[in-house]
Amino acid sequence: MKLVVFGANGATGRQVTAQAIAEGHTVTAVTRRPEDFPLSHRRLTVTGADVLDSAAVERCVAGQEAVISTLGVPFGRNPVTVYSEGITHITQAMTKHGVRRLVCVTSTVLFDVPAPGETFFFRKVLEPLIARTVGRTVYDDMRRMEQIVQDGDHAWTIVRPAGLFDAEAVSGYRIATSRQPGRFTSRADLADALLRQVTGDGHLRAVVDVRTSDGVPSILDVIRKEAFGSRK
Repeated sequence: MKLVVFGANGATGRQVTAQAIAEGHTVTAVTRRPEDFPLSHRRLTVTGADVLDSAAVERCVAGQEAVISTLGVPFGRNPVTVYSEGITHITQAMTKHGVRRLVCVTSTVLFDVPAPGETFFFRKVLEPLIARTVGRTVYDDMRRMEQIVQDGDHAWTIVRPAGLFDAEAVSGYRIATSRQPGRFTSRADLADALLRQVTGDGHLRAVVDVRTSDGVPSILDVIRKEAFGSRK
C-alpha cells in the first residue's frame, strides 16, 4: 500500500514508518525537518512540508492510497491549532485526490469517562490536572480535530492511546471501542495498531483505544520523560 505519514519525525511517526517499510509498504514521510529524519529505504520518500501549508499537504497526499496522522505538539499554555488546521488540510487534500482511508491519533483522555480500575488520586487529581490544566490546549485542539474527522465522509478511524512510552517490540496489546484499564501505550504497539487499522476495515468510522499491558513503566518515569516533550 502507498501510505503518507504526517508527523513522521515524531517518535510514533518514526515507528509507523519503520514498521510500514518492514511490512512492504511504500511510505511518504512528511516532516518539517526532512534533514533530521533518521530512516532511509528505497520504498521511503522523505518530504519536507508543514501541515499548516495546504498546498504542501495536497502535494503529499496526491497519489497515495491512505493517510496516517501522528501529529503531536508538546504541552504548553499557548493556544494549539496544529491538529485541527492540519487535519483540515489533510482531509481537503484527500477529498480532492480521491483518497479515502484515514487513521489518526488523539488520546484516551477524550473518552471523557473515568479511567476504569484506577485509584481515586489518579482519576480525581492526576489525570484531571494533566487533561484540564497542563495539557488543556493540546486536548482542546485534539477534540476539534476529532470533530472535523467525524463530520467528514472519509473512511476514518481515530486511535486513542494512553500515556506513550518507548518499547523495543510490539506486544500483545489490547484494542477496543471503549476506554480500557491501564495507563500506558507503547509507541511500538500504537504504530502496529495504526498499520492494522489503515490496512484493514475492522473499525471503519470508529474510535478505538489501544492499551499496552506488558512491560509498562511507572507513572513517574513516564511523566518525567514524556509530559513536556514533543515525542508523539
